[in-house]
Amino acid sequence: MRSDASDEALVRRALAGSDSAWTKLVGRYQQRIYNYALRMIGHPDDALDLMQEVFVGVLRNLPGYRGDGAFAAWLFRIAAYRCTGYLRRRRVAVPLDETAWDGIDGEAVEAEPRMDANRQIAMALAGLPAEQRHVVELKFFQEFTFDDIAGQLGISPNTAKTRLYGALRKLRQHEELKDAL
Repeated sequence: MRSDASDEALVRRALAGSDSAWTKLVGRYQQRIYNYALRMIGHPDDALDLMQEVFVGVLRNLPGYRGDGAFAAWLFRIAAYRCTGYLRRRRVAVPLDETAWDGIDGEAVEAEPRMDANRQIAMALAGLPAEQRHVVELKFFQEFTFDDIAGQLGISPNTAKTRLYGALRKLRQHEELKDAL
């Protein structure tokens, strides 16, 4: 549940030393950051570690948050940076561990067709280059605008669009996803 306090108000309170404000910010975004990391790197334990690294980094850098953009965009920029760093260090493709993707959105997944769809989408996303996967994740799963994505990834909005459309072309080549796209 989202409280009435805005992200910016919680940031101000957290900077003033409020542990409860920090806890609310983490609670508000932890599932989204975890899901983002999981879709980017493909391993639940590593995604959990990355989520924790993201929030430690955010806490350390919170005094540098200027508030000239949405807190969520700033947070996801840090998450994108951490995921990119992880992928560079590992220099491996995203693992195709099918069971890691069941219930990725934190909901109990009971229907077998939904689990199959999650697996198919995850496996198709795993085949994309990291820069395309970032854009797909931020556009479709986190629902950011192209301007937000560009700011988070340090690219132009047109580059974000190009990466998205390139990713969609690749995803459409997966026979099992043709109906979904």
